[in-house]
Amino acid sequence: MVNVSLQTPNSETYTIAFYNTENLVDYIDNPLTLDDGFLETSSKKWNKDRYENKIYKTGLAISKIGFDELQKPPTLIGLAEVENDRVLSALVESAHLKDYNYGYIRYDSPDERGIDVALLYDKDSFTVENSDNIVLEVESELGVRDYTRDILKVSGYLDGEKIHLLINHWPSRHQGSDTTGHKRMYAAQKVVALINGILENDAEAKVIVMGDFNDNPKNESIQYLKNTKSLFNPMEKLMSYTRGSANHNFKWILFDQILMTKNFLEPHNKGLKFLKADIFDDKFLAEYHGKYKGQPFRTYAGNKYKGGFSDHFPVYIQLKK
Repeated sequence: MVNVSLQTPNSETYTIAFYNTENLVDYIDNPLTLDDGFLETSSKKWNKDRYENKIYKTGLAISKIGFDELQKPPTLIGLAEVENDRVLSALVESAHLKDYNYGYIRYDSPDERGIDVALLYDKDSFTVENSDNIVLEVESELGVRDYTRDILKVSGYLDGEKIHLLINHWPSRHQGSDTTGHKRMYAAQKVVALINGILENDAEAKVIVMGDFNDNPKNESIQYLKNTKSLFNPMEKLMSYTRGSANHNFKWILFDQILMTKNFLEPHNKGLKFLKADIFDDKFLAEYHGKYKGQPFRTYAGNKYKGGFSDHFPVYIQLKK
């Protein structure tokens, strides 16, 4: 956990989270996307009962992020691997979230699997001014278009103060980091351009960049993003051999990160200030026994249904007025 202040949080403190949900998808065939792996007839045997369990558990996980500190769920939650508005509507109406006034924003992206990024927001605390989706036109080394997730840009007012959010799910490493790194560098350059555009209109703008970047804090793309725009990345100090947001081959990784402009750190700033950052890896989200003990309790391991939450832990920051 990274702390800047040990002041007791109050009603003017807000949790902002990011969560890769591991395929928050329905069980209805979309002929326009490659969703055949999540149908009842697929090898995963995805069905209505498993979908409803997924919605329930995703809502439970979100409701607990930062709750011990603030006695309320997150105000803003960036999401990755969300299929459509149908699943978001079910999520905000699920057992652990229905008593809160959540809205959501999502755009269809050209991702071949039909999964997008999205934002959940507490309508009582955050007022949306505008939103947009920015297409990432990345290519393979052979010049073939890679249809990947858009960047979601949302501007609005949190407790009366304007902030800008950029929500990402950068191209994956499925073909190996050496052959896909240029795609994530392109994504980093695109985010820098978006921040430049925001700062051209308001040199004092407060910007938060979150996402599953498919790179760790010390990787080239994240370092480029951080250093080019002089962003603060509290996740750097959370990365360790014993802790991360996901685990691959028994090695912890921290692809899920939240960065911000440094005006969130100014001590004399009367507006929203950075308070803390953490990985939300409570025991109920983790495997509780066996060789995978402590790793995220995932929904699937390959085609084997485990019935867990996600193969990622959420990450979050807290801001205090």
